[in-house]
Amino acid sequence: MNIFGIGLPELAVIAAIALIVFGPKRLPEMGRSLGRTLRGFQGASQEFEKAFRLGLQPEDGVERPTERISPSEPLASAAASGSSGEVQPPASEPS
Repeated sequence: MNIFGIGLPELAVIAAIALIVFGPKRLPEMGRSLGRTLRGFQGASQEFEKAFRLGLQPEDGVERPTERISPSEPLASAAASGSSGEVQPPASEPS
């Protein structure tokens, strides 16, 4: 059994120290409090994820592009057309 890199012997030592420091009467109360706190964090995390997913969904009547353009695509299309991608200065007119 390995929880967060802590093995069973380490957990036993931590539990023994907690029992000595807090006493047998306060330890169950602290465990319940820790459980409630973790449950609250889990509920908040689920609500945040739900709101985030809801925010990502498109609204009715709004179409979103399905194709993404990569930053290198304009360069690739310029290279295919024979252009080097550089801006050429206008040709000077003979006077």
